[in-house]
This record gives sequence, structure tokens and C-alpha cells, in this order.
Amino acid sequence: MKNQGKFFLISVLAGVLFSSCTKNDGSLNQESLKMAINQSTESLNMAVSEIVSTRAYSILTVSGLTAKSATDDTYKVYIPLDKVKGVYNYNPFTKKDSWGTPLIRFFSKTADDSKMIVNMPLKKITQPGALRRYSEADSLLTNNFSISVSAYHNNYNNYHDYDYNLVSDISINDTLIGNLNIESVISPSLGTDYKSQYSFAGGYSANYSYVSGDTTVSGFSIKDGDKILYEEKLKTVRNDTARFGREHQYILTIGNVQIIRKSGTKDVQIAVDGIIQTGAVVTIADKESDAEASVCKKREVQITFEDGTISTVSALIGASVDNIKTLFTSLHEVYFAAYIVDWIAYDIYYQR
Repeated sequence: MKNQGKFFLISVLAGVLFSSCTKNDGSLNQESLKMAINQSTESLNMAVSEIVSTRAYSILTVSGLTAKSATDDTYKVYIPLDKVKGVYNYNPFTKKDSWGTPLIRFFSKTADDSKMIVNMPLKKITQPGALRRYSEADSLLTNNFSISVSAYHNNYNNYHDYDYNLVSDISINDTLIGNLNIESVISPSLGTDYKSQYSFAGGYSANYSYVSGDTTVSGFSIKDGDKILYEEKLKTVRNDTARFGREHQYILTIGNVQIIRKSGTKDVQIAVDGIIQTGAVVTIADKESDAEASVCKKREVQITFEDGTISTVSALIGASVDNIKTLFTSLHEVYFAAYIVDWIAYDIYYQR
């Protein structure tokens, strides 16, 4: 009887082990794969919707002016935080220069501080170009918007040779609404090492990075804290003098779903929690040539499930694609830093 009990127990354990091995044979059933993709894109869409509804999104992604010309080699500047630190209020007034020419100064220093803190009307931020213009009606505006810069270093020699650092908080009516951080080093000999990040209410962030070399790696992500909701990574290998060379690896991550394409391999892999899904077929197609192709910019990723049903990543993301594209583009251009923070620093530095 004891032997029969032992045999039964061994049989049960063997069954459990066999069942476990069967469930982890490198694939999930197609319903589980679809569920994982749907849940991941739903979480992404909810996050993007919350990000877009924040005041920080509308401010940090504002645009309107063109970037400095890549051929402009005449302008040079070196402004460390130590030269512009203090508390400043937007308070335009006219002052004559040494030749008697009237000039408008926009900011007045009100106190010393280890940071550069600037208080100004929100309207001057949300209307591109308005910061550099003044009308009598501006005297009625209140300084309800603040930029607090705790790290700043702007050493610009030309478009291909500069190093830059910015760590800043933005507030409306003394309430913190977001952050903008940038680290950028561009050198003719060392190449480019660039990082930019927006932080929003609720713990969300949007991030972009680019490091050049014989192997160039770029990445764009949207996160909830440390959790990746959306990420695209591109690795290229230099084959000429172009900024981007031949694509070596492309990884798209949405939640716990990951799509991987490597050079030298025929098939594109799709995985859920690291488990490759052999029953699904993934194809990646670029609508037109783009060195940094993305789902939100000219790239389409199509998934054919084992049951024959087909979906695309852009269809699953839906309307969020345009908002993700706005974040992607804005983190490249960082208009807010170049045409608001930097311009304020210039105004303070040259008129101090």
C-alpha cells in the first residue's frame, strides 16, 4: 500500500513537471499574446493621455522658431550658472546703451540665489516668440510662471562643437508641474553624446538619448517611474561618414512585449516577458527612407498571429501615435531650452 502511495505521488509530481515544461516551451497561446499586447498598449495609451493633459506637456513641447543654422560658425558663447544665478522677475524697462540707443531689458534681479530662478508671465511661454516682444499690455500680466535652474553650462563654439548642461524645474503659481534635463556634448573628434528628459506629474517621463561612434545607439522611451511603457532602441554600424549607418539592431518594447530585429537574421522576433513567440510573424516596413525610423515616424510594425489575424502597432496605439511623435520630436529640438531658458540666460548675462 505504501509503495502504491509512493508511485501515485511520483506520478503526480511528474505530471506537474511535465505540465510546467509544456507551458514554458518558448511560446504562449495566441490569446495570451494578444492579451499581453492589448494590455500593454492600453497602459501606454492611458499614460500618454495623462501626460498630454498636464500643463508641463503643453509648455515643454511648445515650438515655433527654427533652430540655429548648422552653418552659423560666427556665434560663440560661454555661460556657466555662476554668471547668471540669482532671482529674476520679468519687468521690462527701457535703458539707453553707451551710444544713447534705447534698449529693452526684460528681467530685473531681485535677490541672490545659488540657482537661476526666473519669474515671468505664463503667456510669454505659451505663445512662441512672445518672450522677445513687448507691448504696453504686458504691464498687466502677472509673473505666475517660474523656471528654477539648478545646473547650467552653455559652452557654444559652433553647431558641431559645444557642450551643454541643464537641470530645471518649472512651476505655475508656485506649484511644481515638471522638469527638463539635458546633457549634450558634441565634438568634431569625440562625436555626440546627448540626453534629454521631460518629467511630468504622476511620475511619467519621456526620454531621448543618442551616442555616436563606430556603433551609434539612439533610444526614445516613455516611462512610469522606472517601468518602461514604450521604448525604441536603434543600433547602427558605421559604413561611411553618415550620422547613421547600417541598421544593426532595432528593439521595440511596449510593456512586457518586445519586438527585436537583428541584422543577419531573417525573422523578426516577438517576445512576452522574455519568452519568444514562435507562432506569430512580425514584419517591419519603413514607409520611406529615414535614418532614425520610428513607429511614430515612417516605420510600421505588423503582427500576424497564428490564427491568421493581423494587427499593426500604430493601429493598437491609435491616436496616441501623434502625441508620441510630438514628444519624440520635441526631445530632439528642445525648443523650450533653446528659445526660452537659453534666451533668458543670454538676456541676463549680456545685460548684467
